[in-house]
Amino acid sequence: MNIALLGYGRMGKEIEKVALQRGHTIVHKISSDIASYDFTNVDVAIDFSIPSAAFQNITHCIKQQVPVISGTTGWLEKYDEVIALCEAEKGAFIYASNFSLGVNIFFEMNTYLAKMMSQLEDYNVDIEEIHHTKKLDAPSGTAITLAEDIMQHTDYTNWKLDKTEAADEIPIVAKRIPDVPGTHEITYTSSIDTIAIKHEAHNRQGFALGAVVAAEWIQNSVGVYTMKDVLNI
Repeated sequence: MNIALLGYGRMGKEIEKVALQRGHTIVHKISSDIASYDFTNVDVAIDFSIPSAAFQNITHCIKQQVPVISGTTGWLEKYDEVIALCEAEKGAFIYASNFSLGVNIFFEMNTYLAKMMSQLEDYNVDIEEIHHTKKLDAPSGTAITLAEDIMQHTDYTNWKLDKTEAADEIPIVAKRIPDVPGTHEITYTSSIDTIAIKHEAHNRQGFALGAVVAAEWIQNSVGVYTMKDVLNI
């Protein structure tokens, strides 16, 4: 499989290692001006760029009929535009706030726990996420996904960065510490006890592996998919 890497920072380099180990070829490493590259021999593009570049990268690939995997967060105000373009062009696209296979299992655990806790009014929920100091957005896309999944199954209607006094808002605390790949914890607290679930990444390899697995999966597909489709969960 010929892969174009859109963004060649830490994640791009980690994806390159995993892709080469799995027998694939990196044909482009693009950090700027995507329009100047020839995509005729590209089988799939993997985007881990920056928020300001992601929309252009993704739409360019869709218009070139190249399936695209995106793990860039911070651009989702234009997500609906990408979906509409993908449908119009009969393209193929997967976005995930986190491609880690373990995190996607964690997403399912979070949803299951939220359904159970929705019946218990004495508990308040909060989310904490910790990432490296070079992460540009806060809270993380993963934390937002966790909050949105909780909101779908409870009376919470919104999330807020840091503390909140509103009973229907989920507080998300975002910490930035050097060399932390990513930690997410959901805590339900009452006056008598605390229930918590946590995912802690030990390195970036899990994110890279999930992105490459998704790229392998989307070959010869048309449509908009998620990691649930990739993992059949």
